[in-house]
Amino acid sequence: MTAEPNTDAHHLASAPVVVGVDGSEAADSAVDWAAELADRRGRELRIVHGADLDGIRSAAARYGIGNTPALDAVRASATALVQRSEQRARRARPGLRIAAEVADSAPARLLVHHSITSYLVVLGASGTNSVATHVGSVLLAVAAHARGTVAVVRPDNRHQVRTDGPVVVGVDGSPVSEDAIGKAFDEASERGVPLVAVHVWSDLRLTRYAGLGDFFSPLGNVQDTEIALLAERLAGWQAAYPDVTIERHVYLADPARRLRDWSATAQLLVIGSRGRGGVLGGLLGSTSNSLVQHSRCPVMVVHPTE
Repeated sequence: MTAEPNTDAHHLASAPVVVGVDGSEAADSAVDWAAELADRRGRELRIVHGADLDGIRSAAARYGIGNTPALDAVRASATALVQRSEQRARRARPGLRIAAEVADSAPARLLVHHSITSYLVVLGASGTNSVATHVGSVLLAVAAHARGTVAVVRPDNRHQVRTDGPVVVGVDGSPVSEDAIGKAFDEASERGVPLVAVHVWSDLRLTRYAGLGDFFSPLGNVQDTEIALLAERLAGWQAAYPDVTIERHVYLADPARRLRDWSATAQLLVIGSRGRGGVLGGLLGSTSNSLVQHSRCPVMVVHPTE
């Protein structure tokens, strides 16, 4: 494998880092993280908010209500929160190019639309909605349906976003996993940190079944084969990124738990949107879903190359 210049829309010089805001503390953390990344990569930061005025108008129309002062109030509030986020980013990064947008569309629809041409879409790990980390939230809808890479900024146990530690990538042998490997190498190179490649060769959760660990113990030769396959899968990328130091770890089972454990010391976790069992067009894979909700560091969800 040789390094080739990226020519897709996500890597054009004009592709911005897009961050969705909703006025929450989680959104503030996402703005800080996105502004720092945009500044380092020489990209524009675009701060966006979907006010869902289209939805409000549709609901009002069902009751025969036309344009009301309430719509103006919602737009004014949305504009104010975006301006506050913009001021926050400008204070932290005075030289950063920043654009702001308030749209009438719903938040998830807006962010998925931006994901088609953005360098990266960034979201806070929770929002003003108390169920924001559960299925059906804006966060999971965007992570599942985006057309590019999505970063979910999640603090650690000290309520801080970690800036030290390695980049960790989950490798399962699927085509989407290959895209995640490339993204992880790129991030490790940009950040000047080691890359930890974690491969779990079974999707079983052995913690549910007493004694299964003993059942699998004779399969050491399978483990050796998986170690060799992981080394082979990474070799081309290592040649393309000779500055990145690689650490490899292979486990028998439970990929979500293994990667969640690594997230306690990583500064970034990179995963594919779907794993071995993923269905084209489906939602997040079970491992990706779990890590978006429970990782202890920022997570990048990489979608397949079109």
